[in-house]
Amino acid sequence: MSSMVLGADSLKPLVTGMTEQTFACRLGIADPPLIDYLSDLLLRFIRCDAIYRLRDAVGKRLEDVAEMMWEAEQRQGSPRREVYRHIGDFTLFWTGVYPEALGRLQSATTRDHLLDYTEQGKRSYRIASEFADDPYADEAPILQRLADEFELCSVGLRHVRAEWESGPHKGPTFA
Repeated sequence: MSSMVLGADSLKPLVTGMTEQTFACRLGIADPPLIDYLSDLLLRFIRCDAIYRLRDAVGKRLEDVAEMMWEAEQRQGSPRREVYRHIGDFTLFWTGVYPEALGRLQSATTRDHLLDYTEQGKRSYRIASEFADDPYADEAPILQRLADEFELCSVGLRHVRAEWESGPHKGPTFA
């Protein structure tokens, strides 16, 4: 891959292929909707602004899961679901793709110091999955599966990262 910055659309076949290979072949998980969701998560989070896209009521960027959880409790309906889905994505991304960053994200100087990202991610996906009516009917079962299989998905994302770091393609750098 050249040193030029590529858009998410041009990376989609690479990221999707690595994710499919890892989950279907290496982990034995042949679940196309789940694999598509995880591929899309990786593609969205290529951009740092997507990782930290949540804002509070006055527009301040939310960087801690604790802040995101508080914000989710202040919202109703669809906005609440979206915050919880993002918390699930955020925690899955960091525990799976960059677990070495958890020391910094959960250092004693942060609000997340006492939070378990895995438990918060599972809880958040479960809450988001409860919004099962249109337009979320198709995604609700996937979010429930992410809640149930959070650890396995985290391990799978670690393998995806190892694949792009070791392969001849030298895949994208996330975050």
